[in-house]
Amino acid sequence: MTIMTDAVEEAPPAADSMMSDQRPSRSSAGRAALRRVAKAFLSGIISIVLGLLIWEGLVRFSGVTPFIAKSPGDVYHYLFTVPKAAANRAELATAFWATARDATVGFVAGTVVAVLLANLFVLRRGVEQAVMPLAMALRTVPLVAMAPLIALIFGRGLLGVTVIAGIVTFFPTLVNVTLALRSVPPESLDLMRAYGSTPVTTLRKVQFPSALPALFASARIAAPLALVGALLAEWLATGQGLGYVMLTSIPAAQYAKMWAAVMIVTVASVVLYSVISGIETYVLARYAPGRSRQVL
Repeated sequence: MTIMTDAVEEAPPAADSMMSDQRPSRSSAGRAALRRVAKAFLSGIISIVLGLLIWEGLVRFSGVTPFIAKSPGDVYHYLFTVPKAAANRAELATAFWATARDATVGFVAGTVVAVLLANLFVLRRGVEQAVMPLAMALRTVPLVAMAPLIALIFGRGLLGVTVIAGIVTFFPTLVNVTLALRSVPPESLDLMRAYGSTPVTTLRKVQFPSALPALFASARIAAPLALVGALLAEWLATGQGLGYVMLTSIPAAQYAKMWAAVMIVTVASVVLYSVISGIETYVLARYAPGRSRQVL
């Protein structure tokens, strides 16, 4: 009786020591994730600085007339030092938010539809055989040729822009996520079958978590492409946003405005890429530490 009592009394300290061992590991994993997020954003800042330096060098040594080729300094003056700088910033800010709205809605819609279809492909092979050839055939048609038809069918408002921006987001996400869902180690699938798991449960608990790196990789590619799709829709359909600003600046010889719009789009693309990279490193370090992507 004494021995059993001593054993029971000694058990809690062992459990406490195990919990105390787990706490530092979790906190250290959180700090490591935050460091990777910081590296992702630092990489974005470095990319922006390098882009500005390359831009300045090309303007200086390309031989293009300064009337057309504007340097980062010229864009800075257009936005901050000329007498109409406040009006210039207000105009471009309004156009940017319209483009950001269009690109965000298209990106989210294209990603959600692609992920849902990819899951359906894994569950029902016949759906993939029926839909994938049609999707690939549609992808081969240039988006510039499709944009007027899309605007005619869906209108020149947010719905039409969403379709155009969603198309460029949809295809890379669909292909990458479908491939990742099917690349799960067979041992994991066999274990789930041995426990009597249904295909939907296996997809939710094993295949989809394993596909998270592919989903984030697709998002890093698709987010800047959604901006391009939104710009294309604004050029050809809506008559608003940064795309329309670029289109109307060239005939009016307002090249400083055009270069400022280009700079805003470029910086937004780099920031989007860095934000998604930061979210990716944090999520994978927290929920899939064995598959976290290293950020240089």
